[in-house]
Amino acid sequence: MEDFIKEIIPFSTAVMGTGALLLASFSSLFSVVNPITAMPVFMSLTEDESDKEKARTARKASMYMFCVLIIFLLAGTYILSFFGISLPGIRIAGGLVIMRAGYSMLNPETGGRKLSSEDQEAAKDKEDVSFSPLAMPLLSGPGSIAVVIGFGSQATSIVDYIVNGVAVFLVALMAWGILRVAPWLNKLIGKSGMTVITRMMGFIALAIGVQFVINGIAKFYGIG
Repeated sequence: MEDFIKEIIPFSTAVMGTGALLLASFSSLFSVVNPITAMPVFMSLTEDESDKEKARTARKASMYMFCVLIIFLLAGTYILSFFGISLPGIRIAGGLVIMRAGYSMLNPETGGRKLSSEDQEAAKDKEDVSFSPLAMPLLSGPGSIAVVIGFGSQATSIVDYIVNGVAVFLVALMAWGILRVAPWLNKLIGKSGMTVITRMMGFIALAIGVQFVINGIAKFYGIG
């Protein structure tokens, strides 16, 4: 039973080493943020900008994404607890949100990374699209917010928060790099490559969502 409990309760240095936690947190968050599939939207929103302006937009969007996710990492659990939501409830709800995001990524033709018509219209009237809609909801949407809240709900020490914060920073850094070279990378990968990557990330995200639900159920029944 002890081995089983250790297996289903990840994302803590009490269970895994610091390096393993960093790798697990980074890969989990990156698969949900998935900045690669955000490239077409980024290119569409910045098609009239100069290269310098595109670079600035990519940098600001990544910085905003980092700030949003750090806030939810540190305070998300407490905010939800203020409304009487228990830790198991947070984990289960977060897992369901992530599962929904992952399932949509498994079917990119019908549920891929797109902006709503309202967001598209609003973006046309904005001089700066780095915060909305790029940082939110494209990069730091419900799925990625649910992931970092899940990290916070499973953190058992300040070290866990630091390691998860570093993971958020690395994902933001990767998002900046990918958006910075989006036109070149989009041509290199192509539409079929984008579909394959999206489905791979979707499967990982779906598995993460299931894991969060399992963790929540385990916590609810007092075995985690």
